[in-house]
Amino acid sequence: MKSSSERPLASEHRSIDQRKIAYQKPQPAGMVPDIFVGSALDLDGNEREWVPQSPTVDFRPLVLNVTQGYYINILRVKSSGVLSRHRHSGPVHAFTLRGRWHYLEHDWVASAGDYAFEPPGETHTLVVPDDVTEMATLFHVTGTYTYVDPYGEALGYEDVFTKLEHASIHYDAVGLCKDYVRRFVR
Repeated sequence: MKSSSERPLASEHRSIDQRKIAYQKPQPAGMVPDIFVGSALDLDGNEREWVPQSPTVDFRPLVLNVTQGYYINILRVKSSGVLSRHRHSGPVHAFTLRGRWHYLEHDWVASAGDYAFEPPGETHTLVVPDDVTEMATLFHVTGTYTYVDPYGEALGYEDVFTKLEHASIHYDAVGLCKDYVRRFVR
């Protein structure tokens, strides 16, 4: 009888469904661990996981990649109005999950199920229409948002590090512990 560490004989390979065998070699040295977020798109789940940015805006981190300078989060807005004007230093991918939103600088409106690509360098003003009570969008953001006035003067910024800091403080305050955020960091 062969041990479990021995490889099957060539004649045995024919009787084994190779598709059902897990990869048998080690993963690359230095590879970071996977991230798995159960119920990631459950917009009505655990309220403690939503990090407030203002009284009507919060985000739920899914990935905070500090080594590559990007983050993936769900932005949730609980009222209509102008949210922010900002310039992107890197590309942004947006998947609308609930409600509607648009930019003053474009003629399209994103609704649940829509996707938008925002190129590096673009500046725009995010608006949630008056008849929308809640908007939720999954954003994959590379680089920095620089908040600007209508004439391009910088007012502030947001990046993976500010997201990480805000999430750590929030999770500690709501009893999840400040290290709760580490599960999203790579």
